[in-house]
Amino acid sequence: MNYKKCIESFSLLIIIFFSASLLAQESRDKEVFKPHHQIGISINHVHVFEGRDDEGNREVLTLPAWGVDYTYHISKKWAIGLHTDFVIEKFKVEKNLASGDDKETVERSYPIAPALMGIYKTNEHWSFLLGMGGEFAKEEDYLLTRIGVEYGYELPKGWEIFGTFSYDFKWNAYDSWGIGLGIAKNFGGK
Repeated sequence: MNYKKCIESFSLLIIIFFSASLLAQESRDKEVFKPHHQIGISINHVHVFEGRDDEGNREVLTLPAWGVDYTYHISKKWAIGLHTDFVIEKFKVEKNLASGDDKETVERSYPIAPALMGIYKTNEHWSFLLGMGGEFAKEEDYLLTRIGVEYGYELPKGWEIFGTFSYDFKWNAYDSWGIGLGIAKNFGGK
């Protein structure tokens, strides 16, 4: 499978989808909105069901991680962003999504997982996210698809606290899900 073609196709699809949605949304919005940037940081727990201990026995892993998010709010309802997870541990995992019957156990050393995200804000608090990216570690890199949901609460002076849930499908590798709590700051808007 050609990953470059997949990423290009997915990117084109997101651009077309956002463009059409923005045109329709802007005609409905009566409130003045100013596009703005947002930087956020979160403390997360990443969960892997296919983890392995040092003896090779299966175990569910709960790994500490940081999330660093950049988001550009295009309209009241739509945003795009680069959301990156940093797992701060080494671990072993079984590649349960690889083709074939043999399940390979691989080591992951402090993987970093950035993803280009499309974000739809349903109301004042809830947002749904979908995007693609990669998980990078010294052993091997994996293409990933990420889905997520966030609940944000605006504070004075452009600050926001948020809770986040995400699920990463790492192609031909393994899945993980994460939950976190963070704080973000808006710049250049409102």
